[in-house]
Amino acid sequence: MKKEKALVLFSGGLDSTTALYWARERFDDVSVLIFSYSQKHNIEVKMAEITARNLGLAYHIADFSLKELAKSALIDESRNIPPSFQDAKDDEGVPHTYVPFRNGIFLSVAAAYGESRGIHNLVTGFNQIDTPDYPDTTEEFTRKMEAAINEGTFASSGRFRFSVHAPLVRMTKAEIVRFGLSMGVDYSFSVSCYRGGEIPCLACPSCDIRKEAFKELGLEDPLILRLKKENRI
Repeated sequence: MKKEKALVLFSGGLDSTTALYWARERFDDVSVLIFSYSQKHNIEVKMAEITARNLGLAYHIADFSLKELAKSALIDESRNIPPSFQDAKDDEGVPHTYVPFRNGIFLSVAAAYGESRGIHNLVTGFNQIDTPDYPDTTEEFTRKMEAAINEGTFASSGRFRFSVHAPLVRMTKAEIVRFGLSMGVDYSFSVSCYRGGEIPCLACPSCDIRKEAFKELGLEDPLILRLKKENRI
């Protein structure tokens, strides 16, 4: 029987870690694509590798810089990471941490990687509830990117079809964590902090959202628990 393959776009954060476990429950052969794009929080690449290795999954790091192409507080050293979720947007409502079309770029790279290896299921951790101002995390964006990939690859011949999966897109962060824990997700090596340390700052927009999710569930963050056990905090 032919194995059903999937490629997970994996940042090592809370959402993509949950999506990775979701993929492992649904596909026979799961591999991981990690992106190193000059992000300040490049620690996520190292932590994503640890998670992939812990799960015995094949992974590849797509290493390319967006620093000279796109402007964002996540990659521009001259711009500061917002100090809190309340300070996350500019005067026009655009999040300072938005990297223009980042998820479109990632999906395009993933499609090229997948087509070259016969992998036609692309799994993402896109979530539009907690990031409603990011235009590249929505259901509509996901659907239209899937259509573009199927039109712009050899899938247009009709011999196969790409599917872009976004299983978490309608969930809040707390719902994602609850869902992940029901699958046995190990969040202890997942990192979310935009400031670039394995030890979270607990103040940037991403830390704010993550902290509130675990607080809502009445749980201590497994990352914090691990760091405490290692006597690092």
